[in-house]
Order: sequence, then structure tokens, then C-alpha cells
Amino acid sequence: MRFFSLLQSLHFISYLVVIMLANSVHADEESWRDLYKPSAFDDMPCRVMTPLSFDPDQKYPVIISLHGAGGKGINNKKQLKEWNLQLADEQRRKDFPCYVVAPQTDQLWNSDHLQKIKRIIDTLPSTDMDRIYILGHSMGGHGTYIFTQLDPDFFAAAAPSAGSGLRRTEPFIDPEKIKDLPIWAFHGDKDGVCPIEKDQVVFDEMKRLGGNMKFTIWQGDNHGVSGKFIPGAENGMTYTSSERCDSEPDFLKWLFAQSK
Repeated sequence: MRFFSLLQSLHFISYLVVIMLANSVHADEESWRDLYKPSAFDDMPCRVMTPLSFDPDQKYPVIISLHGAGGKGINNKKQLKEWNLQLADEQRRKDFPCYVVAPQTDQLWNSDHLQKIKRIIDTLPSTDMDRIYILGHSMGGHGTYIFTQLDPDFFAAAAPSAGSGLRRTEPFIDPEKIKDLPIWAFHGDKDGVCPIEKDQVVFDEMKRLGGNMKFTIWQGDNHGVSGKFIPGAENGMTYTSSERCDSEPDFLKWLFAQSK
């Protein structure tokens, strides 16, 4: 009887440990999400993370973060993804102080969203308007291409992940319009959701134009590569469209070096 009582006690203790660890993980998750303060602008949900140790006498770049289809909605929560967690890392915030603007939509990204995002940025103090960056994954990668084509002069650099400028129901993205914008695109070569061939067409045209585009292909990866472009990964092969491309291999160092 004592043996079984001891066994039951050990099982109960193990259960408590699991619950405590789960709660700890949940608390950590919520703590980084809380760094992105919720707001709404013209009925568009948005979260904004401000620079660490904000100094009003400094000018700060802005990263626009576009979610994919998995973040669609109006709850102002689902748009925060793995790369938003990575950007919330304290050391990264110290090394690369900036605003991160993460809007949310329940439809494909379009010109109306871009105008609302611009107005949000206008409300932020001490922004460096020569260093507005945009990135996104999947639908957000496509949105990155769309936004940069709509107003290429607004952005200093762009980073679409697992997206492309091609959709069956929309016109082909014209690389001529964005050939001078520093772009670093990322794609898994086994992507079955947004096939890499679409992104490859854009890159090949940028090569023909002598554009400023880097293209990292994740060898053997499918669509779920959104956690790789910031830290990098060993299975990435990077190609350049011309000698104009910045050869910096670290993504955030590359991004923050770009300015209009």
C-alpha cells in the first residue's frame, strides 16, 4: 500500500511540475506579446512595439510586419507571429532599436491598408522616414510585393518570405517599379502552398533588369519557414540579382543598413 501511495504522490508531483512549466511558458509568451501595444486605426486592428529605451532626440526606423493567412481576423492578436517574437528579443531590441508596426486584416493586403499604415506611422514620434522597412510571410510576403509596387519610394528595404508577386486573380508585379529597392526574398524550394517558381520568375526578371534583389532558398523546406529569415539557417542558399546587392549575410544588419 505504501508503495502505491508513494507512486500516486510521485504522479501528482509530476503533474504539478508539468502544469507549472506550461504556465511558465504561457506567461513568457504573453510577456513578449504585451510588448506590442494594441490599438486600432480607421477600423484596422494594429499592434505597435516601441523602441527599447526610447529617446525623443533620436530617430528610429520602422518595420512594417505583415501577417499571412493564419493571422487574418479582427481580434488584434493572431497577427503576431514567430518573427514578431524574434524581434521582441531584448538583445535584438538593444542592437536594432526601432518601431515594429503589426497591422491585422481579414482579407488580402491592398492599397487601402497601405494608406492606413502610413497614417499610423505618421502618429509615431521620432520616426526615421528614410528607413521604413517592410516584411511579411506568405500572404504577408505577397503583401510586401504589393505595397512596394504601390509606393516604392516610401520604403527603404523589403523582405518577403514565401510570397510572390504573382496571383491568379491579380496582375503580375512589375519588377521595373521596384528594381532599385533593396529586396531580400526568402522561399522554401519544396513550398506546396506558394510554389517557389512564382518567386523565381520575379527574381529572374530582376536579374535581367540589374535590380537590387537577394534571394535565399531554403533547401528542402516547405511553406513554414517564417522563423528562419531573421536568425538565418544553414540550409539557405543566397543568390543576388546584380553587383548592386549588399553582401551582408546577417539579415537584420543588412536591413538596418538600408536607407533612402
